Amino acid sequence: MILHGYWRSGTSYRTRIALNLKGIAYRQAALDLRTGAQKSGAYLRLNPQGLVPALETDDGLVLTQSPAILEWLEETHPEPSLLPRDAAGRAQVRAMAAVIGCDIHPLNNLRVLKAVRGLGADQAGVDAWAGQWIIDGFTALEALVVRHGEGWCFGGAPTLADCYLMPQLYSARRFNVDLAIFPRLLEIEARAEAHPAFIAALPENQPDAD
Repeated sequence: MILHGYWRSGTSYRTRIALNLKGIAYRQAALDLRTGAQKSGAYLRLNPQGLVPALETDDGLVLTQSPAILEWLEETHPEPSLLPRDAAGRAQVRAMAAVIGCDIHPLNNLRVLKAVRGLGADQAGVDAWAGQWIIDGFTALEALVVRHGEGWCFGGAPTLADCYLMPQLYSARRFNVDLAIFPRLLEIEARAEAHPAFIAALPENQPDAD
């Protein structure tokens, strides 16, 4: 498999975590989002939206949008499972992932922040913009982890929710968000920092990292 992505992209990061947790071999094709490489003609032919990640499978399928990629991985490589066995548990994990994937991350990705800067915001203003949505979402997620977590976001093993959480914690620090008010999320992060699949997915451990 080929993962087209960017070392610091949160969506690429969450996809790397899922691939690693499932023990799936892949190679990376780097696209520097800062130079607009994702808008090249070659990449647009692969992914007309011009966003990362895109996953090329061994049989020639091209998948885009990280939620769809992660669900495909779960369906085609079911072990180890990143979703609980019961329908209620699966819905809870998907909801926790969506707190980040739908309500936090889209508001602090590169193209949105460029638009915020275009409206006249300086770096402090950008940090405040991103931080507002991160804190709102993390406040809800912290409460859900208290309710459902047993070492990880949901239960006692990593799930899709943890794949989403680690990149967003990384991003939060880039925007100078005070994470001390989220002790349960930080406990999960500490556990992930000792897990090989999460370590291998870290932005600084990618071949295209600065």
